[in-house]
Amino acid sequence: MSVEHPLLVIANPGAGPDSDGENLRVALDVLRANTDVKLLMVDEHTDLERALERRGRRRVVVAGGDGTVHQVVRVLRLRGELGDTLLGLVPVGTGNDLARTLGIPLDPARAARCVLHGTERRLDLLVDDAGGVAVNTVHVGLGAAVARTAAAFKQRLGRHAFPLGAVLGGLLHPGWHLRVEADGQVLNDYDRRVLLVGLANGSSLGGGLGTLSAAAEPDDGLADVIVSRATGPLARIGFGLGMREGSHVGREDVQVTRARVVRVYGQEFPYDADGDLLGPVRARTWTVEHSVWRVLVPAEEKPTDQSD
Repeated sequence: MSVEHPLLVIANPGAGPDSDGENLRVALDVLRANTDVKLLMVDEHTDLERALERRGRRRVVVAGGDGTVHQVVRVLRLRGELGDTLLGLVPVGTGNDLARTLGIPLDPARAARCVLHGTERRLDLLVDDAGGVAVNTVHVGLGAAVARTAAAFKQRLGRHAFPLGAVLGGLLHPGWHLRVEADGQVLNDYDRRVLLVGLANGSSLGGGLGTLSAAAEPDDGLADVIVSRATGPLARIGFGLGMREGSHVGREDVQVTRARVVRVYGQEFPYDADGDLLGPVRARTWTVEHSVWRVLVPAEEKPTDQSD
């Protein structure tokens, strides 16, 4: 990316633990030393679509976590501009799981230099039949319950709220009667309860403290699909703990496959898309749209464990 292009930096002040904005200031100093920068602070009242409409020649940089990226991608897609927009990312959110998957530095100065001098990578997108999107993961059932539980501890514990939510969620929820189909193959029918159905576009979960599928790739045209039937009391806790090191995929009550289209229907269920809590609904279908959006990543892209 040539630094001659002016930038629109979209930041969410409530996206993560950077409450005093120090990480954002560090990133802005690097960017402003190289090009013209306009900063847009967003919240639930911000007309993001109008702001993007008025950006002119400015390239879009998201300063936030997966939820802020999700929001920007959703609006760009609605405007028909997603494929034409090259996004930069400065990960100052709580989880930053997409950045971890892509190897984008968590250090704000290094992330800003990636925005200025990075290389383009084309990514897949999970799109549902109601027009919703997910850039990293979708969780049906337990995953949504975990996100709701973790949200209560997020400000105090940061990314460490996710494993706590997983254990507490596992204690409280016995599962849902759902039919799950992946590319037409029936993975589960109504007569068996499932604890969780997960769709992974990226490999990181919970701020790098867990994973749905360590093998998930965000640009291979397929979602990694995880179906857990760990519905007994001890099994639920074991599954939640196993997600931290990825051992859950080896359990006998867990099925793993890869698919382009995943349909879930049956008993009313909540779901979570990149931390956005949705539902309950009785049916939802997700489709992987291959290579439909673009992000700047380090020129020497080597995704690594970026645990704090």
